[in-house]
Amino acid sequence: MERSGARVDWLIVGLGNPGAEYARTRHNVGFMVADRLVERWQLPKPKTKYRGLLSEGRIGSPGVDLTRVAVLTPQTYMNEAGRSVGPARGALGPEDLDHVLVVHDEIDIRFGEIRVRLGGGLAGHNGLKSIRTGLGSTEFGRVRVGVDRPPTTDPERVAAYVLGRFSEPKADVEDLVERAADAVERVLRDGYP
Repeated sequence: MERSGARVDWLIVGLGNPGAEYARTRHNVGFMVADRLVERWQLPKPKTKYRGLLSEGRIGSPGVDLTRVAVLTPQTYMNEAGRSVGPARGALGPEDLDHVLVVHDEIDIRFGEIRVRLGGGLAGHNGLKSIRTGLGSTEFGRVRVGVDRPPTTDPERVAAYVLGRFSEPKADVEDLVERAADAVERVLRDGYP
């Protein structure tokens, strides 16, 4: 049996904020996708490690190349996520930064859209800025989950919007989470578009 803490092929990071008051908010869609992947891949219950909750295991079919994954949900609050992601990547890998895949909310994409990319700008996302600091680069992957933008540019109202619960029907939110989890699996299987 492989010991915990072995090097991984992929580090999947779901962004959000810890605490019941943030559960099921737009800003926590990364946590929701990470939880879905842990469930889908039948990984062990996450343990507290690297200032986050971490679940590790192998995914794939026996007889096929099994992929070793770690799914991390930083418990540092969004704006300090790099303080969790940097140490986790340092201890677990992966060797290549493009095998760190961050799932996060994106207000500049309409609700329901999912976009995948490798590297690039941070679009003012404080969680991504912190991860850039923690990793020393922006060349990590992203699954950008569209949560839409409120009809205002007032920073306080925008913050209240992303920290608010989804107003869309529960079935639509569940579908969004499923499709974002599918996008993660496609990257692991086929690479970046």
